[in-house]
Amino acid sequence: MAAVLKMEEFNLLDDSECEARIASAKRILGERLCILGHHYQRDEVFRHADFSGDSLKLSQMAATTDAEYIVFCGVHFMAEVADIVTHGKRQVILPDLAAGCSMADMANLVKVRKCWSELAEVLDPDQSVTPVTYINSAADLKGFCGSHGGIVCTSSNARAVLEWSFARREKVLFFPDQHLGRNTAYAMGVGLDEMVVWDFTKPLGGLTPEQIRGARMILWKGFCSVHQMFQPAHIDHFRGRVPQGKVISHPENAFEVCQKSDFVGSTEYILRTVRASQPGDHWLVGTELNLVNRLADEMKARDVTVEFMSPTVCMCSTMFRTDPQHLAWVLDNAVAGRTVNRIQVPEEVAEPARAALDLMLEVVD
Repeated sequence: MAAVLKMEEFNLLDDSECEARIASAKRILGERLCILGHHYQRDEVFRHADFSGDSLKLSQMAATTDAEYIVFCGVHFMAEVADIVTHGKRQVILPDLAAGCSMADMANLVKVRKCWSELAEVLDPDQSVTPVTYINSAADLKGFCGSHGGIVCTSSNARAVLEWSFARREKVLFFPDQHLGRNTAYAMGVGLDEMVVWDFTKPLGGLTPEQIRGARMILWKGFCSVHQMFQPAHIDHFRGRVPQGKVISHPENAFEVCQKSDFVGSTEYILRTVRASQPGDHWLVGTELNLVNRLADEMKARDVTVEFMSPTVCMCSTMFRTDPQHLAWVLDNAVAGRTVNRIQVPEEVAEPARAALDLMLEVVD
């Protein structure tokens, strides 16, 4: 077996050398390689993607490719989903293992199991609560949902998933992002007084038995650090400057931000909506900086202005970890016949997680 090429050597390379190595590796590996690039990736990495999209779209791409190597330029939970949907038959690679997700880390299996057992002190969760995990979560939480009659959702299909969930059980435990759960349920007519936040640092989530019994939505106290940066005042300031402007936000934003926005939807929805603009339109966009900057450059030629919502730089630091050096490193190792940073989900976790993912696709089909 070929010796592993050391990452330390690649850290010394400048971006132009990495660009050349990546291009060479892609030529050599050909159809044996598929590079997936999430919208939030930096441009120096994003440009090398064979397919781009949000986490669900990319995982669906992974499921259809025959490539031997799937290099996922994203974060850990995305690579896990790619391994799950390909049944472990592809070599799924994450260029930098430190590329995680702070939101996903806010809910882990120990905390969720503790929550479930504490809910059982008040009611029978297996009869009255559907666990729903956002796709931005670890594989074992998807497995937990699959083992407890639950399901996975994305920001684009959360409403359909919640409609299915409420049709079968009276309550939903939604994790890890409270904002997606709140914004989606409220748009469906669920009142804020029917929602409670489960604080996983406190006994019984910091709630009374009466609050739990009266709630339809039990929201995990989790959030996206990027979308937390956006504030209602940013929208107010924009409307003062651009009275005819339009505001579009991702549903991971706070409730007050989404309420002040003209449009709310997933990454793919944001791209679709802004790309349908007329000349002269002016947008304020509340989502990650790399995506907004690329969209602004794209729309400039059509006389459409796209503006980032926050006055301060606001990018996903864990997404940003994937750089040309890490991408060149994993590809050069693949060329040498050695796989590094492979993501493999144990089958005892993958099986129930796959069931929850398959159920999601069945519900929203």
